[in-house]
Amino acid sequence: MPDAPVRVRFAPSPTGLLHIGGLRTALYNYLLARQTGGAFVLRIEDTDRSRFDADAEQDILDGLAWAGLTTDEGPTQGGAVGPYRQSERRARYDEAARRLLDQGDAYVAFDTPEALEALREGGAAYDATTRGDLDNAVARGEEEARRRVEAGEPHVVRLKVPAGETVAFRDEVRGDVSFDTSDVDDQVLVKSDGMPTYHLANVVDDHAMGITDVIRGEEWLSSVPKHVLLYRALGWEPPRMAHLPLILSPNGGKLSKRSAGRLGIPVSVREYREAGYEPEAVVNFLALLGWNPGDDRELFSLDELAEAFSVDRIGRSGAQFSLDKLEWFNGQHLRALGPAEIARRARPAVDARWGEGGVGEGALVAAAALLRERIAKAADLADAGYLLGHDPETYDPAGVKKRWKDDSARLVALYADRLEAEDAFTEESTEAAMRQLAEDEGVGFGRVVHPARLAVTGVTAGAGMFETLVVVGREATVRRLRRAAEVLG
Repeated sequence: MPDAPVRVRFAPSPTGLLHIGGLRTALYNYLLARQTGGAFVLRIEDTDRSRFDADAEQDILDGLAWAGLTTDEGPTQGGAVGPYRQSERRARYDEAARRLLDQGDAYVAFDTPEALEALREGGAAYDATTRGDLDNAVARGEEEARRRVEAGEPHVVRLKVPAGETVAFRDEVRGDVSFDTSDVDDQVLVKSDGMPTYHLANVVDDHAMGITDVIRGEEWLSSVPKHVLLYRALGWEPPRMAHLPLILSPNGGKLSKRSAGRLGIPVSVREYREAGYEPEAVVNFLALLGWNPGDDRELFSLDELAEAFSVDRIGRSGAQFSLDKLEWFNGQHLRALGPAEIARRARPAVDARWGEGGVGEGALVAAAALLRERIAKAADLADAGYLLGHDPETYDPAGVKKRWKDDSARLVALYADRLEAEDAFTEESTEAAMRQLAEDEGVGFGRVVHPARLAVTGVTAGAGMFETLVVVGREATVRRLRRAAEVLG
């Protein structure tokens, strides 16, 4: 575990919406930076221009802001080691590529897509065993290669991976790891359009930006030997590295877009936002999806996570995603909020459902106070129209069949009369009036309370009956009781 301030980075590619796994990677980097008093850097890796999505960078920024992961340096606020978009840093990559070529640690190659496809179909890799038989500077000679480059012939730059070596490094999660270079191909470092690949740009930028610790997904583990060879060739010290375990589907296997879609699990951070999940709950859930605090605690604020986090408690095994567990976290964090804050977060969904200005602030806060223990998401308040000044338009058919008896219309009408005549309209007075009515009519209490709830709310379950009536108000309660008596008969 670092005992000094670190410099970490989150380096997404703007090729689509921010993935929930990407947010976990950003979170772990953020937590380590905050715990050590270091810096959390956002770097946009946009060198793949064929897959570039102009809106994706904004989605990344929005997702990080929603989760509360404030960056210290990045494309919006700048910093001492910018620019923070790789498309604006090309001169650095060109310089590194020239240096690698001059040293003999890289070479230019002219192979056509057809030749590369034939190589793959033959089960071979582009490496020390095949490079001498292909169309490159190693096979054709440096002078011919230089002449073809100067003539403008399309080419790439490849890393010259040495044969018969073992590349060893220490991973902060997995311990000592080693790869035989016979299993490492001659990776393309510069593409035919002159842009660097991830591997070269990643190494150059991590060094130039002073990154001390790299925390990223397990899928990049097999790329580390190439990066170590690049660091060695360029004479630079590699950062500490930690590769996070995969996020697994509830049914086992990697949580891919396809498996997530089949199980109804949102994939992008935007989907979680739009579904009404609380950011604190998503962050808490993701933090424990691969890391544990070493005790039984489950509920954390972002600051508490930063205090407790340590890389050495990240597990090696894949972490299984559970939407049910996320729902539980969401409920816990929601109930920790005050009614006014719940109402604020519910407002967009309420306005979308009932129209802007269709629900007053007082009614919304009162509904939040009443239902905070019963709702899973703040947006669920939009479904409680009966608390937001909207009379029920329909009545639950199953509830009507079960709860609406032959005498229900008469009893709820009588209850309306008594509530209208009462001086007070409180939880105590509305309950007393109902109990007295049941006694006077010689029926059980349930004979009145169940049809009355159905009449006032349209459903058969909810918060406390008399608390609900007070939030609904006397006038609306009486009106709804009489309407149900008329409509349901």
